Amino acid sequence: MADAASQVLLGSGLTILSQPLMYVKVLIQVGYEPLPPTIGRNIFGRQVCQLPGLFCYAQHIASIDGKRGLFTGLTPRLCSGVLGTVVHGKVLQHYQECDKVEELGPGNIQKEVSSSFDRVIKETTREMMARSAATLITHPFHVITLRSMVQFIGRESKYCGLSDSIVTIYREEGILGFFAGLIPRLLGDIISLWLCNSLAYLVNTYALDSGVSTMNEMKSYSQAVTGFFASMLTYPFVLVSNLMAVNNCGLAGGCPPYSPVYASWIDCWCTLQKEGNMSRGNSLFFRKVPFGKTYCCDLRMLI
Repeated sequence: MADAASQVLLGSGLTILSQPLMYVKVLIQVGYEPLPPTIGRNIFGRQVCQLPGLFCYAQHIASIDGKRGLFTGLTPRLCSGVLGTVVHGKVLQHYQECDKVEELGPGNIQKEVSSSFDRVIKETTREMMARSAATLITHPFHVITLRSMVQFIGRESKYCGLSDSIVTIYREEGILGFFAGLIPRLLGDIISLWLCNSLAYLVNTYALDSGVSTMNEMKSYSQAVTGFFASMLTYPFVLVSNLMAVNNCGLAGGCPPYSPVYASWIDCWCTLQKEGNMSRGNSLFFRKVPFGKTYCCDLRMLI
């Protein structure tokens, strides 16, 4: 119980701190660019025409809605985080209790120690079930969070309160409206998890020397690196999921010109791929001007 409470408190704290970052990221993902590009330098020191980064974007939001406006959508996101942590923990606890019953059952014959690969498969499968259950139950709050943020574009007030948002979605879209964008989100989570754990297993088993004294530390680093790599590869699923959650929901940010009306998440994926926007919103600092976009940027200053 104490561990669960500490996880909830820690998760809530991180959610609050990261809220402005997510707010900016979501607005960029739907294609909202209120500020013109500026002359800056890339990581190699070369002058380039680039879009404003996280801090400039956040200052723009604060200049309109105040600093408190940077935390728009925090309430449903906190609800999602708390509920997701509880559900995730309950599912894993259920598996642990099942293991204890098998071990203490009558006539139980001690099984041979499973290989490390079998153990990875078993643990990853259980983690997948726990994450999927948490995602399925908390997705309605995720949808409300995204729509609360995106309505900044059209200055609407359609999704202001949690209860009002629930009533609005149910009245206009029915039960399915609460699960808009769920499929790509689930697929992204599952692929990222399996990719991360599989790569970590291969690195820890075949690339690291088991005789090194800092083996445990090296394995923790490899897990972090493979996790980051997996999240980068599956980012398009996150982008498509967020776009589908706000697509054609009655907000300016979910309709043209910011976002086309997609027939399905596959249509959204194909459209983004054709436009070369599969990584839109992935970077919040060094943001290059998308190909084909027209902005008021004096490129002669780069010469």
